Amino acid sequence: MDNNFFMKEALKEARKAYDINEVPVGCVIVYDGQIIGRGHNRRTVENNPLKHAEIIAINEACAFIGDWRLEECYIYVTVEPCPMCAGAILQARMKALYFGAWNKKAGACGSVVDIINEDKFNHKVEVEAGIMQEECAKMMSNFFAKLRRGT
Repeated sequence: MDNNFFMKEALKEARKAYDINEVPVGCVIVYDGQIIGRGHNRRTVENNPLKHAEIIAINEACAFIGDWRLEECYIYVTVEPCPMCAGAILQARMKALYFGAWNKKAGACGSVVDIINEDKFNHKVEVEAGIMQEECAKMMSNFFAKLRRGT
């Protein structure tokens, strides 16, 4: 699989969040080489803390597969998942997680905590960090610079 291709698709989703003034996190879920779930943050516009990119994409992927188990799926996220999303990825039993930028304030895949690699859980998710890291981090820094400017 072409990790850069799928991360570019996740970045397109992140751009949708950016454009509606949401924290620009984007996500795609891949099964058999095809994107079956897409999501971007909608927490503020929907006034719902569950509307993270990963949760939205997981909902779409589960509907496509017809099961809560996404065992043969790969998830691409522009930013390291938070504790809620890392837990959902584990619960869905995904095969692998690929993410771009580290999240030093809320990351749950090694930055703040490491839920995704906790040995006590019965399922293991392969993790690869730093896919198109520069592009993913730049979108986040541009977004927060824009917020500080008040534009």
